[in-house]
Amino acid sequence: MMKKTLALFALVLLIFAACKKDNHEEKDTQYPEILATANSFPTQCGVVTRGQTFTFKATFSDNKELGAFSLDIHHNFDHHNHSTEVNQCTFEAKKAPIKPFIFIQNYNIPAGSKQHEATAQIVVPADVDPGDYHFMIRLTDKEGWQTIKGLSIKIQ
Repeated sequence: MMKKTLALFALVLLIFAACKKDNHEEKDTQYPEILATANSFPTQCGVVTRGQTFTFKATFSDNKELGAFSLDIHHNFDHHNHSTEVNQCTFEAKKAPIKPFIFIQNYNIPAGSKQHEATAQIVVPADVDPGDYHFMIRLTDKEGWQTIKGLSIKIQ
């Protein structure tokens, strides 16, 4: 009787194991992309004007699902570098900041998005220091992979 019970138990276990759905999804190991398009703004060596609002525009893409993005604008008066672009811009002379423009903002991307046309209105105060700045775009997918695009821009 014990052998029959063990055999029946093993058979039931085997049937359940064979019928189990394979919910194994391939792990996401790809970085999201910040795509360069004709509508992207700002671009490398771009110029924005103090006392005005400009519209950030970028296209984001991911193989599975996008997560969020952040924008960071900070001065580059000391000519430090984290540009990801090949083109070099012409820099002004090094200087000490007096009232530099600083902008850091996080943005959500709608859930389930594999592609997203991002826009954001950015107000540049009239009284900030003009000169060389970095415009950093950080894009993260739902899995946590991050792509960074560093642009050199001027505020005039």
